[in-house]
Amino acid sequence: MADADTPRDEDLLIASGERAAEFVAFYDRTLPGLLGFFARRTLDGQVAADLTAETLADAFAARGRFRDRGDGSATAWLYTIAYRKLGRFLRHRRVEDAARRRLGLQRLELSAEDIERVEALIDFEEVGRAVAAAFGELPPGQREALRLRVLEGRSCREIASALGCSEDVVRARVSRGLKRLAAELDQ
Repeated sequence: MADADTPRDEDLLIASGERAAEFVAFYDRTLPGLLGFFARRTLDGQVAADLTAETLADAFAARGRFRDRGDGSATAWLYTIAYRKLGRFLRHRRVEDAARRRLGLQRLELSAEDIERVEALIDFEEVGRAVAAAFGELPPGQREALRLRVLEGRSCREIASALGCSEDVVRARVSRGLKRLAAELDQ
């Protein structure tokens, strides 16, 4: 049960519109959970840290648009930003990596100490087992579409040809599979 003197996340977000320092408390509260959210989905501490930072930066920039709709609305608002950030990351990962390589740019790397701190918050072996178990529970069509799209990085056109279905069916299977995995992993 929350202490009566402890401000709710919703109150911190609203107050941060006039006093940006209030966002620090919201940041401190939400950082570990958000980092775990991304780590479970990407299985990469560097990527999880990057997406967490980007999500919180977006939340800070958009804090003036937050509207308190009751208990938990700040969390729902933040994770809506996080889901969108993750979706964009997954869609653009291959394109961004190719462009970065073409330009000869190096990927910004966290120090070993930074990565150790991220990994200390997450048991990657447990996460890996949970992902494998949830993946195994998917219907075969969704599992195969996800394997080809996410793990092998094939285009929807290639997958449709390999599976003998339309690109729309591939997109639907991938989308449904990702939603099912997310629901299983959030339990």
